[in-house]
Amino acid sequence: MKVVLIGVGQAGGKITQALAEFDYDMGFEAVQGALAVNTAQADLRELDIDTQLIGQDRVKGHGVGGDNELAAQIMEENATEVMNELDGRISTGAEAIVVTAGLGGGTGSGGAPMLARELKRIYDVPVYVLGVLPGRDEGGIYQANAGRSLKTCVREADSLLLVDNDAWKASEDSLSAGFDRINDAIAQRFGLLFASGEAVDGVGESVVDSSEIINTLRSGGIASIGYASAPAAEDPGENVNVITSVTRNALLTSMSLPDAIDADSGLLVVAGRPDRISRKGVERARKWLEEETGSLEVRGGDFPIDSGKVASLVLLGGVERSNRVDEFMERATAAREGMAETTDPLEGFESDDLDDLM
Repeated sequence: MKVVLIGVGQAGGKITQALAEFDYDMGFEAVQGALAVNTAQADLRELDIDTQLIGQDRVKGHGVGGDNELAAQIMEENATEVMNELDGRISTGAEAIVVTAGLGGGTGSGGAPMLARELKRIYDVPVYVLGVLPGRDEGGIYQANAGRSLKTCVREADSLLLVDNDAWKASEDSLSAGFDRINDAIAQRFGLLFASGEAVDGVGESVVDSSEIINTLRSGGIASIGYASAPAAEDPGENVNVITSVTRNALLTSMSLPDAIDADSGLLVVAGRPDRISRKGVERARKWLEEETGSLEVRGGDFPIDSGKVASLVLLGGVERSNRVDEFMERATAAREGMAETTDPLEGFESDDLDDLM
């Protein structure tokens, strides 16, 4: 899947760079271009990809200080300049645009949904937001910002690819180490997803293509991703149970939005050497995924790659009705208004207690 990456804010820029580096190191060539946009000059200096500073007349290159309403205004005012910078990066070969951002800060949480709106107005390809929720131990302003940004991204993007900061962070991690671990996990999982069908070693029986990713995300709302791997036997018949096992681990222990199992659609990508991937194992894992998610629309396929392991990548679309999302929206509403009385998982999206950004 050919994608163009646009990182907004500090976290968005770092995630975009990690994705671009992973794609380059693996030789997938799925990433067609990468740009980081920020209101803070210092954050852009840390990056090795192309960058663009916006809002200099408003904040003089010092950032928005957590004010995501100001960030949304700055992105709207500078949309033409950002589009001009993107001109030439988004070619006819691009199949999707991915805006990456941390949803708890200022520039990313306010700028990402506004940029997604502008991109959808101009381009015909899907526009996804890859957004990261703040952890429980981060401050109230991050929770409130993320709640408003999440609500707005769900409306403005074709799908919100959501990562919970607490999902892949080990308990012993420092704050910095935790962010590094999350960025590495994002780069590996989404990097493999975007590369599906782009660069293969050998020919699989049923190779995943870009249309299957797009169709899995077609329902909109919130999507999540999981990954697990294990050593593969040389005989594909011995890998039937291996494939089902790593698929179970990907769904039950490694999703970017934990405990969000009920889904509108799903995609199972089994990666490994073609001569070691068992079709029986892939089909059995796909049917198990249908039963666990309650979705009758679970696609499946191979990603041939030269590796001694077999891996399962699970993408779920339409998981916004999960308890995990409900709990976060309650936390975000409480942080903003001092109350958390939401009972319906979708009430946070509909309630006026938590305003959206636009």
